[in-house]
Amino acid sequence: MNNETTTLISLKEAMKRVDHKLQGLAAQFKEMDFTKDSLTQRFEQHSKALASQAAQDELWRAVLAPKFTSMELNILYSYVTEVLICLHTRVLDKLPDLVRGLPTLTSILRRKVKNQRIGVVWESVLEECGLQEGDITALCTFFIAHGHRAEYYGAKVRQMYIRDVTFLITNMVKNQALQDGLLKAVQIIEKGKAVRAPEEQKSSLKELLPSVRN
Repeated sequence: MNNETTTLISLKEAMKRVDHKLQGLAAQFKEMDFTKDSLTQRFEQHSKALASQAAQDELWRAVLAPKFTSMELNILYSYVTEVLICLHTRVLDKLPDLVRGLPTLTSILRRKVKNQRIGVVWESVLEECGLQEGDITALCTFFIAHGHRAEYYGAKVRQMYIRDVTFLITNMVKNQALQDGLLKAVQIIEKGKAVRAPEEQKSSLKELLPSVRN
């Protein structure tokens, strides 16, 4: 074996070692890319979660911030209550076979995520009423925050005490999401988009609320 052959064999072995190292580096870079993508995804999810939590905290502060009188609070609470009942009723009208399985609006909100049929109907009802998910979040937050101390007042009582509820909302509520939700609730009720059957409405409210005034 001459020197030229020996040199060629050595070069081939060196190339193999280089190829092996390159393959190892490629595998490491691939793993690093996967780790980077995984960390990026986790960071994005964490950022979204923090943003969502911050938005929820801001909404709760906004709901509790205005210093409504008892009368003002009861009137706003009444509009919110009627809209939530309206949404529940409209969904049930479109899903008569699921009436027993959807006894409350909460059950609809919970099941719409996994049940496509309920989700589609829910979206259609929101569209019909001119509402968005953000409005529902705001209205439900208002309802939960004040439901323990507010009373329901019927339309006649509301008109007796406050002539311009829109002015009340725009003047007292500074959070845009909450303001939009409340204004839309008033609009839906005042324009008659909430289909009303007086006796049925009164009956359902008596079941939901301990004190009803008309």
